[in-house]
Amino acid sequence: MRTSAVYPTGVNDSLTNLTNTSGLDANTTQNPFDKENMPQEMEDFYIGLFLAIFSSLFIGTSFIFKKLGLLRLAKNSATRAGQGGYGYLKEWMWWAGMILMTLGEFANFAAYAFAPATLVTPLGALSVLVSAILASRVLKERLNLLGKVGCFLCVIGSTVMVIHSPKEQEVANIDQLKAMVAEPAFIVYATLVVILAVFLMVHTAPRYGSKNVLVYITICSSLGSFTVMGCKGVGVGLKQTMRGYNQFTNWMFYVLLTIVILCILIQLNYLNRALDTFNTAVVTPIYYVFFTSLVMVASLILFKEWGAMKIQDILGDLCGFLTIITGIFLLNAFKDFSITLRSLPGLNKDGASGSAVENNNSLTTTNDRAFLLENGQLESLHTDIMVTDYQDSPEETLA
Repeated sequence: MRTSAVYPTGVNDSLTNLTNTSGLDANTTQNPFDKENMPQEMEDFYIGLFLAIFSSLFIGTSFIFKKLGLLRLAKNSATRAGQGGYGYLKEWMWWAGMILMTLGEFANFAAYAFAPATLVTPLGALSVLVSAILASRVLKERLNLLGKVGCFLCVIGSTVMVIHSPKEQEVANIDQLKAMVAEPAFIVYATLVVILAVFLMVHTAPRYGSKNVLVYITICSSLGSFTVMGCKGVGVGLKQTMRGYNQFTNWMFYVLLTIVILCILIQLNYLNRALDTFNTAVVTPIYYVFFTSLVMVASLILFKEWGAMKIQDILGDLCGFLTIITGIFLLNAFKDFSITLRSLPGLNKDGASGSAVENNNSLTTTNDRAFLLENGQLESLHTDIMVTDYQDSPEETLA
């Protein structure tokens, strides 16, 4: 005779609840992307991932539309934006770019509410990729062999980071974030960052800001880590409010919102100074590396995102980030060189061939700039750091 196992009442209730909540059936195959079967953390992760990707697509495309609008304005001999003109406000192409950028920034803001900051921030490199590809197709700007390799590396690095990034949401509400901010480790980090930023703004920037690109970029990047943390807190508050838990009565929500606004204003000020003073090809990769690195450090200290990750995932995340950095460097540092597969054998034979290619490119670039200047088509776009033409420093321009 077969007897049934008898368990205590509490155990039977636990087994019954486990069976009912799991909803597993031996004859049923679950779809991992089915909302009913997907854990809340994974659902939020995929929402944040898709928002971050769409944000990069919108922002990268917006640079092209704004550039087209400014070029159309220059052809009409209107006062250029770099000279203080505002004729672009009447150009529909420029407004289309602004709308796309606004949508992209909102998507990026929302992504921080669903996915870890160590995933969302590095994916911003995809906007560089989108801008580079569209610029070569639409604006007819050159994308040489190293630029194409850089684009490929950005895609590979982003994919690796998505695979190895933490999937769980590290903060569920503003009260939890409030407790994290009060921890000694983050207080020390925040104090050091504020002291560094104030010292650079008051003492170093007036003296050495125009001589060293790291001064302005360090200010932007250090405060940028606060911007991202604040955006994440505000985004979490809005998400909780939409789910029925009103956060507008929480004073911490308004503190975070104030931090976001102040840090963004200071960032834009010093980023524009960096772009006015130094070449875009120099500012873009350095700013991306510094900004993303400090955001990852702040996330590690505040949210402890790597605490529950396996060592292979941490190493994979770092390798993906370094791959993106390499791609950004190749995409920007050599964009004015005419390098193709056919020219590679000539470059390897002797130094003379390489010098000839470089000198020929320099002449071509100089002639192109002269033509654009004569026709009023060379714009200095302070905010379009991803697709702005190569800008010379004042010393190079005088030469």
